[in-house]
Amino acid sequence: MSAHPTSPSATDPALRIDLRGLKCPLPVLRAQKELARLAPGERLVLECTDPMAAIDLPNLARETGDIYEGRSEEQGFTAHHIRKGPAP
Repeated sequence: MSAHPTSPSATDPALRIDLRGLKCPLPVLRAQKELARLAPGERLVLECTDPMAAIDLPNLARETGDIYEGRSEEQGFTAHHIRKGPAP
């Protein structure tokens, strides 16, 4: 398990964070920390194995004004896609 961010690249402009193996509430806490560093419009992809992330991350986005763009099932984890919302 690696909880280190992967920088955006030309082929995938999203910041990817590997949160596999972390349990609630750690994925949400890490998401909050990373979203705070992003500029409006930038994307964050969180790689999670905790099934509660499917509930917690959309709720976080709703509370913070960010945009939960959905999730995709990958091999062994779920990728949650969040776009940083406009500045308040």
